[in-house]
Amino acid sequence: MVPLNNSRRRALQTLAALPLGWSAAYAQGAAPVRLALIEGLSGAFANTGEAVWRNLVWAVERVNARGGVRIGGVSRPLQLDRYDSKGQSEDALSALRSAIDDGAGFVLQGNSSATAAALIDAIGKHNEREPGRRVLFLNYSAVDPVLTNERCSFWHFRFDAHADMRMAALMELLRDDKGVRSAYLIGQDYSFGQAVLREARRQLAAQRPDVAVVGDELHPLGRVKDFLPYATKIKSSGAQAVITGNWGNDLTLLVRAAREVGFDGKFYTFYGNALGAPAAIGEAGIGKVIAVADWLPNLPTAGSEIFYQAFRQRFPRPQDDYVHMRMQLMLEALSQSIEKAASVEALAVARELEKSQVSLAGQSGRMRAADHQFQQSLVVGVMDRVGSPGVKFDVEGSGYGFRVVRRITAEQAELGHSCRMVRPG
Repeated sequence: MVPLNNSRRRALQTLAALPLGWSAAYAQGAAPVRLALIEGLSGAFANTGEAVWRNLVWAVERVNARGGVRIGGVSRPLQLDRYDSKGQSEDALSALRSAIDDGAGFVLQGNSSATAAALIDAIGKHNEREPGRRVLFLNYSAVDPVLTNERCSFWHFRFDAHADMRMAALMELLRDDKGVRSAYLIGQDYSFGQAVLREARRQLAAQRPDVAVVGDELHPLGRVKDFLPYATKIKSSGAQAVITGNWGNDLTLLVRAAREVGFDGKFYTFYGNALGAPAAIGEAGIGKVIAVADWLPNLPTAGSEIFYQAFRQRFPRPQDDYVHMRMQLMLEALSQSIEKAASVEALAVARELEKSQVSLAGQSGRMRAADHQFQQSLVVGVMDRVGSPGVKFDVEGSGYGFRVVRRITAEQAELGHSCRMVRPG
């Protein structure tokens, strides 16, 4: 057997994201539009990277099934290639160079705001240095607010609500939760985690000054294997709620440790609705784990249910159950913008993308041109047993799902910005 080099491996992985019918289109010379996923596909957060891959594969399949994107009278398929950043910014920058050399015009990344910041800088420099090979950066999860504020870039588009927007949505519930009089703030020690705790302190002071902050700490990103010491401090502090932006294994291990030490307070989270967290906390999380998202499977609309069931049909394994509406809207916005631009040239597509408006399965959003921050509705859910009122679907076969208890319109979720966008001449 001939060993696979990186290029051959990426090519084979790409084929999984293309319907078989597109082989004829390739034979006729319809060049694909190349998208590069740069994500941690190995290491501590590999599960989150693979979840992203499944979501984007599904989105690409949907676009290609209807004929791909039409440019100048020619239908061209989307081609999704994957590049493993190993969760490190240095490896992400190396992957970016490989992706550009491979002909990718669109870079997709999200898991880690630190990596996103490095990519924004590198892409800006590359586009200035090589205007004939410019690329766009589509961000689906890196939510440090600075990325569309002080560090905003014409070449960067964010499709997730940033941390301050998510925190404001959580505060919609916490403001009315008079049973919480003390809170413990804990997060990952990098730009995103720091931003979450900073905004938590600010919004608590403004909206719930009666809530005492009894703990406030950061821990290394992706390096803590045993969260029992942190959980013990949380319980000993007397906190009635934990506020955290933790994601991936850093969240799962934290809530599991909290259960083991007998912490019976609430968890106000950004990502407590999937990737092992509900199963880790089990019965102790009923009515106590709160999560904010752009969409949840139990959103009570017919379009939402059809959308979710279609994803589960495509990826039936319980461990693959983590679907993101925003990633689907992102690919729809990109596809429509390419067609309106009648080009895959970065500048032409960017000018269409920054005024894009998209809808899918009853959900919709629009890109704000001033800072390239996508504006969309948000929902807040509370964990409960599957089969309880409002909980038709569970998470990852755990027996627990999230009942939607608050819906925030795009207009309510929108916040101001400090971006001073520099546009190409």
